[in-house]
Amino acid sequence: MAKQTVRDIEVENKRVLVRVDFNVPRDKSTGEITDDARIIAAVPTIQYLVDERAKVILCSHLGRPKGEVRDDMRLALVGERLGKIMGKPVRCTRDCIGTEVEAAVGEMQPGSIILLENLRFHPEEEKNDPAFAESLARLADVYVNDAFGTAHRAHASTVGVTKYLPAVSGFLMEKELEFLGNTLADPERPFAMIVGGAKVADKINLLENILEKVNVLIIGGGMANTFLKSMGYDVGSSKVEDDQLSFGRSLVTKAARKGVRLMLPVDGVAASEFSENAECKTVPLGGVPSGWQLLDIGPESIKAFSDALKDCKTIVWNGPMGVFEYASFAQGTEALASLIAELEATTIIGGGDTAAAVKRMGLASKMTHVSTGGGASLEFLEGKTLPGVAALLDKETS
Repeated sequence: MAKQTVRDIEVENKRVLVRVDFNVPRDKSTGEITDDARIIAAVPTIQYLVDERAKVILCSHLGRPKGEVRDDMRLALVGERLGKIMGKPVRCTRDCIGTEVEAAVGEMQPGSIILLENLRFHPEEEKNDPAFAESLARLADVYVNDAFGTAHRAHASTVGVTKYLPAVSGFLMEKELEFLGNTLADPERPFAMIVGGAKVADKINLLENILEKVNVLIIGGGMANTFLKSMGYDVGSSKVEDDQLSFGRSLVTKAARKGVRLMLPVDGVAASEFSENAECKTVPLGGVPSGWQLLDIGPESIKAFSDALKDCKTIVWNGPMGVFEYASFAQGTEALASLIAELEATTIIGGGDTAAAVKRMGLASKMTHVSTGGGASLEFLEGKTLPGVAALLDKETS
């Protein structure tokens, strides 16, 4: 069911607690922000609240401090970057709950912004502790969740606070639910799903759910090795999940029975070792030299996959085709990304490594939608209910 958004509630002169996802990548040596895309993605909701003269209280986590205060994971630099982007001051607090924070909120004027300190400095956040959630809720009159990337976690700031405050979605959350939800519910066909990544075990639920919806299912990445071995091909020393071989065979059988075109690599780039500078060569199926491993799809696979995708009207992609972090094994991922970016189709990139690859190539703006949630988008595509979404108020239907 559709969720209420920030447009559906009165926010003028109200204290609005906004859960954002400011878990941005940073340089390991300097701590400087290396990619502010997540900050920029939250700006439309924040700007709307500022324009409506709300008192905007932002909360987020950063990194994995594991319930301890870590100076290298403070949000001050994020607040500084947000202030520059928005052209207005953002006050940062030294904690996210407590009397000092309550006093700072009490001093807020309509249209002002406060960024609370890292939520995960408190172990109670990830435990969805009711007392911690109530302390957060005490700061506000209304709650807005604009952090799709954490919507699959039942934490105090995603679920707990909704027990105490009216809860609606922000514009980024609305966009994610609209693209992912509408695509799965009623895609324009032919509908293709590209699934990659390292492990079959991580994608079982996704594969089983999506098989009921797609016309074309393309499987690449390290997980393809398990499927290929399940069909009797020698994949050398490639990483294989032997406990998933029977699943691989059954999925191939189910796809055939349902009339889904399931495609696997027909060749690959094999390497002498798992290394950026390893000796490598293109090999056909079954032609992996002893002791070598497949680290990318090959040119014939790229051609076959591309030919299958050219006529598709909806394409969802989750997981790279190879070890794209290494230039020698990035051709498969980059070739498909370049193709998809030029198609007249609805193209959705499911967050995580795939989103990182597309952004690195400068193609994000050419995709219909690039999800901000890796784990959240995966669970959504699996057909799971996300706790942070379920906790929001439903739109009223006439």
